Amino acid sequence: MNALNKLFDHPRAGILLLRWTLAILMIFHGWAKVTGGVGGIEGMLVGKGLPGFLAYGVYIGELIAPLFLLAGLWVVPAALVIAINMAVAVGLAHSTHFMDITATGGWRLELQAFFFMTALVVALTNRLGPNR
Repeated sequence: MNALNKLFDHPRAGILLLRWTLAILMIFHGWAKVTGGVGGIEGMLVGKGLPGFLAYGVYIGELIAPLFLLAGLWVVPAALVIAINMAVAVGLAHSTHFMDITATGGWRLELQAFFFMTALVVALTNRLGPNR
């Protein structure tokens, strides 16, 4: 068991893998906004009495910040932007789903929670990243 533990004792590689995974998965969401627009988000914002132009902030949280994570630039601010992006997404589009369980037994917000918590872990463990 010690040999296995030693083989997988690479916290810097683990953090890098987590950071890149978060970035790549968020970019897929951002690309959907590039190709499909942000009209749905804009409508939700206006429906809550907020200015519609705030919808364009999703490009920062789902494209720009993840690109910074991939490049290893401004990792902590980029990860925090993603965490804020996810908190806003939950508040805006998923606030009524907080206690929902899916037909397969999962929490309806598990993806959003996973993105949020992963972004916080990336921000909190940046010191462990490569080249440190």
